[in-house]
Amino acid sequence: MADTYLPQYRRIEQALRERISRLSAGDRLPSDIELCEEFGVSRMTARNAMQRLADEGIVAREPGRGSFVAEPPAHRRANRLMTFSQEMRRRGLRPSSRVLTRVIRPSTADEAHRLGLAPTEPIVHLRRIRCADDAPLAIESTVLLGACAGAVMTADLETGSLHEALTRGGFTLRRGSGTITAAAATAEDARQLLIRTGDPLLVERRVIADGHGRLVESTESRYPADRYALDVRFEVDEPGVAPATTVEP
Repeated sequence: MADTYLPQYRRIEQALRERISRLSAGDRLPSDIELCEEFGVSRMTARNAMQRLADEGIVAREPGRGSFVAEPPAHRRANRLMTFSQEMRRRGLRPSSRVLTRVIRPSTADEAHRLGLAPTEPIVHLRRIRCADDAPLAIESTVLLGACAGAVMTADLETGSLHEALTRGGFTLRRGSGTITAAAATAEDARQLLIRTGDPLLVERRVIADGHGRLVESTESRYPADRYALDVRFEVDEPGVAPATTVEP
């Protein structure tokens, strides 16, 4: 069953993301009070929505002055996941995709394991070339629960966002985990990304769950190493102090 409930702060956050995609760095954003009036929410709810965007680096909050569209970072932060479309727009680039595969089929044993499904349970398989200003930036292969078919199979995924299509279909993605590794480009990678076979790739594999903890998406993204990077923020562990436990989806 789709996750149809979306908290108010998330609705405001999504509305602000859409608004920010049409603005420039330095443009003023509504104050907390203005958001309260516009969306009919408490000041705490409005502040929570804006602070989430500030934590992500999309919004700059200046005490006594207000909130403004931040200068886009050079790279995505590894501890936050935004849609490819949002990320490219933040860089001032035009996102698009070429759909290579979009089918409903039985899951393989590995795909079923990654999403916690029974073997051969139906899944949606989506494979795309992700582009920025028409230049290929990634090969992305995604496996989704079969229940997502209604939201995915007819969606515009050439110029539109998969995650936005899922949200419209009632699937609210909340948290995930992933790994980042290096790999050498295969002949297929080289052909699709216009690079040489053996060139270095940055490979990101992730699984994403909804608000109920149900795994919805498993994706592998393959980026040419000279075109993409991830920024990381971290804390230094004190000697002899055990690190905090990380909760996986």
